[in-house]
Amino acid sequence: MKYKPLNPELFKLNRARFTSKMLRSSIAIFHSNDQMPRNGDLFFPFRQNSDFFYLSGIDQEESVLVLFPKCPKEGFEEVLFVKETSEHIAIWEGHKYTKEEAREISGIDKVFWLSEMDSILHEMILLAKRIYVNGNENDRFVSEVMTRDQRKTLELQKKYPGHKYHRSQTIMKKLAPIKSSYEVEVIKEAINITHKALLKVMKFVKPGVMEYEIEAEIIGEFIRNRANDHAYYPIIASGGSACVLHYVENNKECKAGDVILMDFGAEYANYASDLTRCIPVSGKFTKRQKDVYNAVLRVMNEAKQMLVPGNTLTEYHKEVGKIMESELLGLKLISKADIKNQNPDKPAYKKYFMHGTSHHMGLDVHDLANRYDPFMEGNVFTCEPGIYIPEENLGIRLENDLLITDHGPVDLMADIPILADEIEDIMNQK
Repeated sequence: MKYKPLNPELFKLNRARFTSKMLRSSIAIFHSNDQMPRNGDLFFPFRQNSDFFYLSGIDQEESVLVLFPKCPKEGFEEVLFVKETSEHIAIWEGHKYTKEEAREISGIDKVFWLSEMDSILHEMILLAKRIYVNGNENDRFVSEVMTRDQRKTLELQKKYPGHKYHRSQTIMKKLAPIKSSYEVEVIKEAINITHKALLKVMKFVKPGVMEYEIEAEIIGEFIRNRANDHAYYPIIASGGSACVLHYVENNKECKAGDVILMDFGAEYANYASDLTRCIPVSGKFTKRQKDVYNAVLRVMNEAKQMLVPGNTLTEYHKEVGKIMESELLGLKLISKADIKNQNPDKPAYKKYFMHGTSHHMGLDVHDLANRYDPFMEGNVFTCEPGIYIPEENLGIRLENDLLITDHGPVDLMADIPILADEIEDIMNQK
């Protein structure tokens, strides 16, 4: 791992929060991610299962975490199994955790090799009445690929049909959205790296630069600052491409007079950041571009103030829609007649602002949460309104990451340039 070791108190706290919600006489089992096949004899770079990392800090394949609060067998409340290394593995794959390293990283005392798991886990399961099993319950994720958690759950159900099974995600969805101070500090580091990359590309961009060259500058700065990788595939969209919400080709020339929409974020220690900025290729916005830009910024500034405990995504998005409606009227993109005759299920503003304004963020850029729960202190949300005008080859989106507190929202990206004049000044510095 490129990142510096995290404080094991983070993972101790997360496990304590999880086990406090478990039913009596129950055991919870979490698996690391698989290594995902790429092609031939290659794998994609390994990325740890977010739930497993949240509870253990272990960033290695073929690892298993078992939690059994008040386990009748003394000392077995928390057990970690990791892959045993060998001379062959050390030569071909590199270093793997020793037991001592796994203890230090996770804060778990009982660490065994994976080859020892069958007999130890069998005894523990027989001492429990219930088994918590894990799965991906992001409500927007659908995949035909079976995960390691899913495969192992099927094996457990076949071997231990008499136990009651429970979903760990019902607990995780309550805990993960409420970030501890440890987690906020890691997110801030991811944001700090993203900030550095933005400043670099703002000084790099000029007419004739290719979108992929900007992408290269970003990943170079990320790696230089110990980031794992991108938190998601970056969008570098110049001109009309900015009106394609998930544009990822990043293969066009940035032309004089165009605006580039850049949506990117560093992932540090598996925690995400998520930033969007729009900059003029020539170093100066036209009047129309600046008018649209400032309209989006006004929506963003008003929307941020609604990220407070007790609000809900449903009500929040309704109110942001009203603010956006007013701005689109001012830009003459919609009329009062459009609003009067609109379909309530598809309001007029949706023609130019068709996505939501905010989402949870943490170990995943679209983080684990129940979208119907009210906002709570400790939530980290993005705020990302946008206006997309294909007929003008112009798309503007602005995005910051915010922490919800009982004393009002804290903009974790407040130090990152966002004012149009500020962006022009930076781009034109010699």
